[in-house]
Amino acid sequence: MRILAPAAAALLLSTGCVHRSGSLGSSTAPVAGVTATFHRHIANAVDAGEGDLAIAGLRRKLALEPANLAVRLQLIRRYLELGFADLAVEHARLAVEKFPESAEVHIELARSLRALGLRRQAAETLESFFREHPKASAEVPAWLGIIRDELGQWPQGEAAHRAALALEPNKASLLNNLGYNLLRQGRLEEARQVLERALSLNPDSRAARNNLGTVLAAQREAALEQFRRTGDPATAHNNLACALIEQGRYAEARKELEIALGYNRNHPAALANLKLVAELDGQPPSVSVRKGQPKGISRVLRAAWRSFAGVEKTESRGPSP
Repeated sequence: MRILAPAAAALLLSTGCVHRSGSLGSSTAPVAGVTATFHRHIANAVDAGEGDLAIAGLRRKLALEPANLAVRLQLIRRYLELGFADLAVEHARLAVEKFPESAEVHIELARSLRALGLRRQAAETLESFFREHPKASAEVPAWLGIIRDELGQWPQGEAAHRAALALEPNKASLLNNLGYNLLRQGRLEEARQVLERALSLNPDSRAARNNLGTVLAAQREAALEQFRRTGDPATAHNNLACALIEQGRYAEARKELEIALGYNRNHPAALANLKLVAELDGQPPSVSVRKGQPKGISRVLRAAWRSFAGVEKTESRGPSP
């Protein structure tokens, strides 16, 4: 998967400075009796593996080969892909009992718990395994660092990221994750050095490039140079505005948003961020927004980290190479 974070590239797309946004509550009316029974029947079919060909095949194979760890891992990951985190947790717990020395199994259990919102339990799972198997895999402390960061436990996250790098010191994604952590702690010079090293190893890392641009926000041209390498001119100026908003530099952010909208008057993220600035500083938007454009961002998002880079995750299930 990425590591972009969960969600980390949202700014570059259309949702403004917000790292992630909450889902809206459903207003759908309760399903009537017969329909509800039918819906549950379908859910039960998926539970049993009958509603998804991949799950059905994996369950059959697992019945024939109960000691096949690879199949168990595929099944857990498939449940996660379909949004059945509770079933993923159940299967992961069984796998941990059967393969207690497997780093991959413990990572999948942690990922499944994380998908359920049980991040503290996920962190405890990885912490315990890493304590007993400190050299099993760099992915264990890497995921531990990611989850600690998501919990806002920045010093503990930093320690985990450094432990991962001790095992794989030349892995660009691990360096990016540490750089992101240091950025969030306000240790900008350290973050800059780490992110520049990440980019020396992988110049194509959008996450590291955007994180570096955020670190360099006080140096306008240097920051824009980084942001321009990951997006068009409008997005580059919008991204710089996001970094400035995070620092409370609203007047400067407005100027960058005006430039962004000069390049693309319909840029969704820039329009949303202009509304956000108006909400934060109490001044009206300085650029008119056409009817039909985003109407603003909820106040509950003010405290959210306005980032668009974040941590990186691999297309497998752990931190990327």
